[in-house]
Amino acid sequence: MTYRVSLAACSNYVREGVRNAMAEVLDPLGGMTAFVRPGQKVLIKPNMLSGKTPDKAVTTHPEIVREVIRLAQRAGGIVRVGDSPGIGTPRQVARSCGIMTVVEETGASFAPFSESVKVHSGRSTFHEMEIARDVLEADIVINLPKLKTHQMMGLTCGVKNLFGAVVGMRKPRLHLQAGTDKSFFALMLLDLAETIRPALTIVDAVTAMEGDGPGSGDPVHIGALISGDSPLAVDTVAAELVGMPPSAIWTQRVAREIARPGSRLEEIELLGAALASLRPRRFRPAKSTDVNFGLPPFLKRPLKQALTARPEPDMSCCELCGLCTRHCPPEVMKIADGRLHIDYDRCIRCFCCQELCPKGALITRQGLLLRLSRFLHGEG
Repeated sequence: MTYRVSLAACSNYVREGVRNAMAEVLDPLGGMTAFVRPGQKVLIKPNMLSGKTPDKAVTTHPEIVREVIRLAQRAGGIVRVGDSPGIGTPRQVARSCGIMTVVEETGASFAPFSESVKVHSGRSTFHEMEIARDVLEADIVINLPKLKTHQMMGLTCGVKNLFGAVVGMRKPRLHLQAGTDKSFFALMLLDLAETIRPALTIVDAVTAMEGDGPGSGDPVHIGALISGDSPLAVDTVAAELVGMPPSAIWTQRVAREIARPGSRLEEIELLGAALASLRPRRFRPAKSTDVNFGLPPFLKRPLKQALTARPEPDMSCCELCGLCTRHCPPEVMKIADGRLHIDYDRCIRCFCCQELCPKGALITRQGLLLRLSRFLHGEG
């Protein structure tokens, strides 16, 4: 099977420019009417990780959301917009990042993602998943990720964005179940994407995030939109666009290992703008967080600190707000004696603390063998 993924240039978030670019990226796929039919309930799922302003590149830009709402409404869809953020209530985050204003101005409605429904997925990782009722009650889901680096998974884009369909504190539970097994967590994300099956994925790669994403990295201009009906195929193209090898992105790595369709560029028909014309001059990935020397488990355990990276508090930035301690899946963080402390023997290296920190006060500290491996591979 050949998947179709379309690309278009989009130099900024000026409304008219976004409108033109959205038409260019969707027209090769048949336009919005190829996905939305009159009377259908449409759920638009942007990235609303936290309530940061659009210039921080943490969330899907409101003008991208606005144009997708407009097109879905013109196609006759009844549109709702929602996500389950990492910090704060969905309404608070939507207001802070500018998406709620767009929802109100377009006459769409907001989906609070407040209730979960158990779904029998029939997949390999979890036979049963809990997904927001708002997602399951929609006739179609339009997935609107932001292209960002990710400390744990390498990259967050179409597949990872659907993790937001898991409501609230159920996310840390899944991190805890996966523990330090990134392959297991990546497979869960792939199975979740297959269970939700968004009709359309459109990536906001106008201003992306590089470095220590998804919440504390740096904005980087790419100037592109990417769209397709397979989130995995879209991610494959996004990775090629920014020059990240599949081995550096856990969902891509695992998808290739299990021969998941859409995980290889040769399975994809590229439409619209030439991929090479949109490649950024630079794109800085997140720091590597582990290295695999093929060691047996009985050696990996005692060498854990040297083989992996870990989050370390920067007390010059840390305000001791306690968000990280309250959201740490294995509950290994605490505030004592005016400092933030982490029990690294029990830390699962999920980097949820770094992802959620509003001040970027958790840095990535690589172990000795991991730093040596990066040096030998010319990465630093």
